[in-house]
Amino acid sequence: MDVKEGLQDYATTIAQYVVDSDFETLAAIVKRLIQAKSDRKTIYTAGNGGSAATASHFCNDLLKGCRIDGREGLKAVCLVDSSAIVTCLSNDFSYEDVFSIQLKTLAEKGDILVVFSGSGHSPNIISVLQTAREMGVYTIGFSGRDGGKMKGLCDLLLIAPTGSMEQIEDLHLIYEHAMVCSIRDLIKNTNGSYT
Repeated sequence: MDVKEGLQDYATTIAQYVVDSDFETLAAIVKRLIQAKSDRKTIYTAGNGGSAATASHFCNDLLKGCRIDGREGLKAVCLVDSSAIVTCLSNDFSYEDVFSIQLKTLAEKGDILVVFSGSGHSPNIISVLQTAREMGVYTIGFSGRDGGKMKGLCDLLLIAPTGSMEQIEDLHLIYEHAMVCSIRDLIKNTNGSYT
């Protein structure tokens, strides 16, 4: 297979995985996020590596990308974005607790935690999901493979239908953009009732 064929094969495979995705769960996630806007709740996000980038990107799109027709976007905070906080908590406590300590400090009952983890096994993601459960924070997860340890800790979990980390991360970003476009349409076409 030459380079062009390899690239086309990758794109074709991803396109099929997008089609095979669980859109019922994705729609349920959108409804829960738009309800958070209506209830003035805060959405927190977290992830590691490429998933950290998606978590940060999602907050940008929720806060700014969903700001339309003079209406504010969604209240969103990425627990990865402050290098000072992340490195301080990692150094003084542990990397496993870096997100859970922030959530304990910032979140309130009824807020939402959205996590991204390709494997579903990241210790700091499992820790923050457990903390969220204890606090009454609603949990939404995006994973791949078999969902990993996240499976029993998320109120809603969307598993990308592939085992390839690169493809999982591709799909998570596609889901993120699809949700933002859907939320923006809901905000544009309603007078304050989003459900």
